Amino acid sequence: MSKLAVFDFDSTLMDGETIDFFAEVLGFKEQVVAITERAMAGELDFYASLVERVVLLKGLPQSKVDEICKDLPMMPGAQEVVDGLKERGYTVVCFSGGFRDATKPACEKLGISADFSNFLHADEEGNLTGAVGGEMMYSNAKGDMITRLQALLGVSREDTLVVGDGANDLSMFAHADTRVAFCAKPILREAATHSVDVKDLREILTIVDTM
Repeated sequence: MSKLAVFDFDSTLMDGETIDFFAEVLGFKEQVVAITERAMAGELDFYASLVERVVLLKGLPQSKVDEICKDLPMMPGAQEVVDGLKERGYTVVCFSGGFRDATKPACEKLGISADFSNFLHADEEGNLTGAVGGEMMYSNAKGDMITRLQALLGVSREDTLVVGDGANDLSMFAHADTRVAFCAKPILREAATHSVDVKDLREILTIVDTM
């Protein structure tokens, strides 16, 4: 029987927020962190907050983006949980309201089947323009994508596991029977069937094995 596991990336598979690492280089980290916190708590529209934050990255060299994304810190237990879920018959996928510059190399390293995220635009000189586009820009994007994947793979909500930490994960939580809030904001905890409060993704294997 087919099973599907969908993970958020920032502060779930990866220990931190990718955009914070970018903003730190430009000296805007505190400003970006504040907007991110409010967006993940459900206080701001996700699309508007994403656009507002990415504008601040204008001028950052793409080469610096690539350098940062090659060395992002994975959450403890990330490799073990991916391997363990695959051994248990799950197709493992990543949805991110962040950027493919980060999700693609990380997911390839972890052995995740597919990543869906957003794209930062760069100009001819190789610097970010402050514009963003992609598959995960809206608050309902993860929910829309998970239902399409379930139909494509022939997976029911009963056999779907989702893991996230913020408000933009709510839409995918609506389509899964096993919903793990990982070191999450209160708004997501309320929608979860399980909560993990320590930074160790291996806890999810314990949840799966006791279901």
